[in-house]
Amino acid sequence: MTTNYPPYKTFPMLNSNQIVLRQVINADADEIMEISYYDGIQARDPNEAIEMQKKINQDYIQGNSIHWGIVDTQSSKLVGTCGYYRGFVDNTGELGYVLKPSFEGRGYMTNALKKAIEFGINIIGLQKIIAITEKNNIKSQNVLRRLNFVQKVEQDDCIIYIYQRELLINTPL
Repeated sequence: MTTNYPPYKTFPMLNSNQIVLRQVINADADEIMEISYYDGIQARDPNEAIEMQKKINQDYIQGNSIHWGIVDTQSSKLVGTCGYYRGFVDNTGELGYVLKPSFEGRGYMTNALKKAIEFGINIIGLQKIIAITEKNNIKSQNVLRRLNFVQKVEQDDCIIYIYQRELLINTPL
């Protein structure tokens, strides 16, 4: 299978009935500030969120990531973000995600990650997808298990989950 790493001629927008995954823009800064992170550091104000987004955009342009805003189709509110981060070494993508707490438990992240997984396999050409979550983030672990990720490594403060392409072929999303 061939690979098709970012960047793309047109930024990919992914749709489902409940959500749209689209590019995050500077106008989103107020909406995403509470969930803006770069290298594990959270934005403290909208200007920091914009600066972090500039770094994320630069990573995208360099072919090391793709980052979507998760938008509710009914309200048009940005409820979270997800994407692939830290490059694509050995056709492996690290799937990262964060959801505003007020939108948890409504299926947004499960739907968003399904779309991101499909894109990673069918468009990027990933052979393996990993996700890292904190040990105490049970909701995140449940989302990953629901999507057929399997726990591979448990470290002091986090758990690494993996989704191999072979599993994806035989598992409906």
